[in-house]
Amino acid sequence: MPHSLTYIRIHLIFSTKDRKPLILESFETNLINHIKEKLSNDFDSFVESIGGSKDHIHILFNHSPNHSLKDIVKDIKGESSHWINENNFLEEKFAWQAGYSAFSISIDKVAIVRNYIKNQKEHHKKISYLEEIRKYLKIYGLDEKTVETVLN
Repeated sequence: MPHSLTYIRIHLIFSTKDRKPLILESFETNLINHIKEKLSNDFDSFVESIGGSKDHIHILFNHSPNHSLKDIVKDIKGESSHWINENNFLEEKFAWQAGYSAFSISIDKVAIVRNYIKNQKEHHKKISYLEEIRKYLKIYGLDEKTVETVLN
């Protein structure tokens, strides 16, 4: 559509399978750069920030109207896990969880979320991934039963 404009910021969160602490410092920066490049080149999506801890990742990006969120997430997760395994970064097989969480972010909150993602390592010294997801569900008025859906 030649005369369309979208500006939709997405805060995407997903974890490793079974929330295993598999994202090691030895390849974390390479993984972040790999995902950033993939989102930019294959999905026309500007990445604001990527960060996380050993068991999950946060991505703040501008969602392009040319691709469905479901397809973006499926491809990013599938391709990056294949890339990790292909490069033998771990002795065991790497996989992401089946589910994910995605939240829309208003323009006035982008800087806050960007900073939040940047400080994930410090943040997770105080709060677990599960507590973090519960916090987001509460902020967005979602039911506690949704936690099981998100974590599987």
